Amino acid sequence: MKKNRERFCNREREFVYKFKVGSQCLELRMPLQFPVQENASHLHGRLMLLHSLPCFIENDLKEALSQFIEEESLQDYDRDAEASLEAVKSGEVDLHQLASTWAKAYAETTLEHARPEEPSWDEDFADVYHDLIHSPASETLLNLEHNYFVSISELIGERDVELKKLRERQGVEMDKVMQELGKSLTDQDVNSLAAQHFESQQDLENKWSNELKQSTAIQKQEYQEWVIKLHQDLKNPNNSSLSEEIKVQPSQFRESVEAIGRIYEEQRKLEESFTIHLGAQLKTMHNLRLLRADMLDFCKHKRNHRSGVKLHRLQTALSLYSTSLCGLVLLVDNRINSYSGIKRDFATVCQECTDFHFPRIEEQLEVVQQVVLYARTQRRSKLKESHDSGNQNGGSDDKTKTAERNYLNILPGEFYITRHSNLSEIHVAFHLCVDDNVKSGNITARDPAIMGLRNILKVCCTHDITTISIPLLLVHDMSEEMTIPWCLRRAELVFKCVKGFMMEMASWDGGISRTVQFLVPQSISEEMFYQLSNMLPQIFRVSSTLTLTSKH
Repeated sequence: MKKNRERFCNREREFVYKFKVGSQCLELRMPLQFPVQENASHLHGRLMLLHSLPCFIENDLKEALSQFIEEESLQDYDRDAEASLEAVKSGEVDLHQLASTWAKAYAETTLEHARPEEPSWDEDFADVYHDLIHSPASETLLNLEHNYFVSISELIGERDVELKKLRERQGVEMDKVMQELGKSLTDQDVNSLAAQHFESQQDLENKWSNELKQSTAIQKQEYQEWVIKLHQDLKNPNNSSLSEEIKVQPSQFRESVEAIGRIYEEQRKLEESFTIHLGAQLKTMHNLRLLRADMLDFCKHKRNHRSGVKLHRLQTALSLYSTSLCGLVLLVDNRINSYSGIKRDFATVCQECTDFHFPRIEEQLEVVQQVVLYARTQRRSKLKESHDSGNQNGGSDDKTKTAERNYLNILPGEFYITRHSNLSEIHVAFHLCVDDNVKSGNITARDPAIMGLRNILKVCCTHDITTISIPLLLVHDMSEEMTIPWCLRRAELVFKCVKGFMMEMASWDGGISRTVQFLVPQSISEEMFYQLSNMLPQIFRVSSTLTLTSKH
């Protein structure tokens, strides 16, 4: 049948159209390749323009052309069908194979014959967890998560102690070798010892990394199985063991006093809250907060199980599978890893508590790397094509070389997202790439970092993230060049840009009330903080209070 179909495809036929202009009889001839790939209306427009045809034949020509294409195409289809039937009759095509092919194609393209999608384990577990966290068993869930957190924290504490002892022992060995340098030992001996020390550290770190990975995997499996079992037992009200399962056991609250270095002490926070209304006609109320705090304070768990901490964790758990998610913006470099700076600190916090719902931070970063690699490869091939055409026109190849050299990294203003259920107050982390330009005082509203914030807010609107924390000065730590005028200019720029982006939100999500938290570094002075606090209501329209008094 394929040979017959090829026989009727790619045939050329001549379209003939006759018309009169006054007493003169004219004829238009045009070869057409069948099957016709171009739209008949587009083809008709090109004919009118190319041959400067009079306007009074426009409709008639269009009708004649469409009719010619339709009739010739139908004839081809009929001939193709007849040839296919002849092939079946002659035995050239296996009838049973043809029938099974037709049945398979029909079943795959018809909804009523399609197989229902099987629910995944993640979706089932998410539904079960959402039901339990909104039930009396929620306290038991949080207690169990906290016990797992303490267990992992103790394991990490043991790892840190062992690594510290190894480094101290290696330091003593290196000091002895350095004292003998030039006497009985050479530079080669020092380098050999340093290589041995490095290898020993790597072996110990790999050993603890594998142990932590194995422990979190066991915890995750145990937790998910226990949650599923508890949910099934809740459906059976006659189960006598149910009360024991959800009973809180105080003995499991292991508030140990060792490893004090791993307890995060709360530093004094400064905070100001505002309620604003944005919008031209239909105004939307939003909440703004200005805080002097560390970004990672919203991620860290506290080992002491106090009521305030517990309430924060409960609120985060309740909204995990909801339309009120919490997000955080981290400023990172262009490398997708967790080896240095705030990326390493964030990864350390993520590793301190098992994530029972999403993949580990390392696995998520690996997926991001693969996606970026694919996107950069596609972009590089397109740049290469434009570069080749640019060379023909005498263009420059500097941009192409830069793109080829750095295609494994992300660009300033781009960001990647990680999901978390094991952090204190956030569910989503936006890792926004910035460069050293953010430390200068001359960035504008079109800077990649500012445009990255706009795109992050757009993602918040489309993915139900109603609370977002943003570094107001676009830095996490203060430095010498960041003077008071620098801070005021940067804060004014970010305030105004975020206000504009929030006004755009009304067209993105229909006007949903949101909470935006502006964070400044903890090293900033109280005087500077209150100057920024006074600036905010001057830029945003802060709701004023109205006092009602009754007349006697």
